[in-house]
Amino acid sequence: MKLRFSLYARNFFRRYKMEVPVISIGNLTMGGTGKTPIVSYLATFLQKQGYKPAIISRGYGGAIDNKVNVVSDGKELYLSAEEAGDEPRLLAETLPGIPVLTGIVRALPCRHAIHAFGSNILLLDDGFQHMAVERDINLVLFSAESLAGNSRVFPGGDLREPVSALLRSDAFLLTGTTATNKERAERFAALLRNRFPHKPIFFSSYTPCDARDEKEGKTIPLSGLPMPLYGFCGIARPEAFRKSLIEQDIALCGFTSLKDHQHYTPRLLQQLQKDAMATGARGIITTAKDMVKLKNSHFDLPLFSLQMRTHIDDDLKSYVLERLNLLQRHTI
Repeated sequence: MKLRFSLYARNFFRRYKMEVPVISIGNLTMGGTGKTPIVSYLATFLQKQGYKPAIISRGYGGAIDNKVNVVSDGKELYLSAEEAGDEPRLLAETLPGIPVLTGIVRALPCRHAIHAFGSNILLLDDGFQHMAVERDINLVLFSAESLAGNSRVFPGGDLREPVSALLRSDAFLLTGTTATNKERAERFAALLRNRFPHKPIFFSSYTPCDARDEKEGKTIPLSGLPMPLYGFCGIARPEAFRKSLIEQDIALCGFTSLKDHQHYTPRLLQQLQKDAMATGARGIITTAKDMVKLKNSHFDLPLFSLQMRTHIDDDLKSYVLERLNLLQRHTI
C-alpha cells in the first residue's frame, strides 16, 4: 500500500482531476464504520444547501460491471441490489433527486454524473483507498466501537493500510458514538489529535427511530412492533445491530449473524423463516441495508426493517461548507 501511494504521488499512476468539488468518505479499517449513513446525510445536507450532488461508488457485490452503471438518475431506479450492490441501491432508494452511479474506474461515473446529470459536487463512497480520483475533502471514518482495532494491517489486524496513510486525510469522523463508548472515543480522538494536530475531529451517532412494516408498506413506532422478534443481518458488524435492538427494548427470541453483503438465496430465506418460527417469533426484523435485497422475498411472518437517524456535529457541516467556499474563491 505504501508503494502504491508513492506511485500515485509521483504520477507513475494517473490521477484524474474533476471540474467540480469531490468529497471522499472512507475509512482505514475493514468496513463497519457506518459510511453509508454518512454519505446519505452529507448528500442530503449539500442538496439543501443548493448543490446538485451525485454519489459515486465502486458497487461492491453488484453483478453488473459496465464502465458506468447508473443505479438512479435521481428520479428513477434502474438497477436492483443484486446488480448494483446493496449499499448503492439503498442510497438510490432513499435519496430522491440525487443520482447514484457505480464503476470500477470511478473517474468514468464521476464524469458521467457531471455531464449527464449536471452534478456540481461528487461524493466518493468508500473512496479513501481509491487514489485515482483527486478529492478536495478527504474524510476518514472510525467506528466509536472498534476504533482502529489492534492498529495492525490485515491479515494481522483490521487496517487496510498503515496508520501513516492518515497523513493524506483532511479530517476524521468518529461514528456511532453512544453514552457507553463516548469516553473511549474521546481518548482515541486525543491520540489522533496528538499525532495529526492540524486535522479536525468530529463525532456522529445513530439512533433507531422507527421500523418499516415491509408487508404493509408503512412506518410504525418501535413500540408498535409485535414481540418477540427474530433478528438477522448481513453487515460488517452484526453485533451492533443486535445491540441496537436490545437497547430499544425489542425482545428477541433469536438472532442470526450473516456475512457482510450476504446474498440471500431461496434456501437461506427458507431456513431463516424456519428458524424464526421454531423460536416462537411473531415477526422478523433486519436492517435497511439487508432489506433492499429482500424486496421480492416471501415471508409468512411479518417482516420489519429498523430505521436509523443520523446525528452529526454542526462543526462538521460548517467545516464542509467553509472548505467548499474556499474552493470557490480559489476557482474565481
